[in-house]
Amino acid sequence: MKVAITGSTGLLGRALGERLEARGDEAVRIARGAAGADGVDWAPAEGWVREGAFAGCDAVLHLSGASVGEGRWTDARKAELRSSRIDTTRVLVEHLAGLDPKPRRLVVASAVGFYGDRGDETVTEQSARGEGFLADMTVDWEAESEKGNAAGIPTAMARYGVVFANDAAAFKRLTLPFRFGAGGRLGSGRQWMPWITLDDAVAATTHLLDSDTTGPVNVVAPVTITNADLTRALGRVMRRPAFMMVPRFAMRLALGELADALLFASLRVVPERLAADGFEFSQPEAEGALRSLLRGD
Repeated sequence: MKVAITGSTGLLGRALGERLEARGDEAVRIARGAAGADGVDWAPAEGWVREGAFAGCDAVLHLSGASVGEGRWTDARKAELRSSRIDTTRVLVEHLAGLDPKPRRLVVASAVGFYGDRGDETVTEQSARGEGFLADMTVDWEAESEKGNAAGIPTAMARYGVVFANDAAAFKRLTLPFRFGAGGRLGSGRQWMPWITLDDAVAATTHLLDSDTTGPVNVVAPVTITNADLTRALGRVMRRPAFMMVPRFAMRLALGELADALLFASLRVVPERLAADGFEFSQPEAEGALRSLLRGD
């Protein structure tokens, strides 16, 4: 299978390219840059796609998107976050819809931010959208992705949780305080955090490439965990104290709106559709995943 990958230089994109090639597929890494520049395949901000960039591809993985966890959410940053997801998806789907033949499969990155802040509610793909900037952005993002289905390209939207990997920026920030003996919960610690290991995220995405499932799919581990439980697990695995508590007001002062949306929002998300589709997780439980990542157990 010939698979084009946008966002191929990111953590997930690199790992997926390697996984696909290891199983005998051809991974076509789509390079982004200035329109018409040498070696550039597309410039979505300018609505430009190089002729032939996606020609002959059986499937497309669309993983582009600026990091939501970097920098305060100023109006300019929010506009950048939206454009890097919504506008790029619009350009891509319009281009793929005009190909002959079209790809047989499209998988687009999405996010559990669709659900907002849900407290202790168990959230599945059937749950309603949430409120707030992330939810608004993800709703619009998936609306552009859904146009792939309307164009006759079976399209799935992978709603990723926090990816656990030693090279992942979010995971590094999560574990850093523990390395200095200052680990602890965020606020009350009662908020649920959807997570998944990089290996399982890669395997689940590859599974979606091979599946005929369309629409939103939660790409999260099946065993949910609260921030307090995660804190205790990190303390045990890293053999470091975990008694600190970071007050919510302090994180709001430091990070603004981002803190409430990413650190204190509670999302008890379960991968109902992946389970129904027969996908099996290699690391379903957080403490085992942490031991494997941080200690090689």
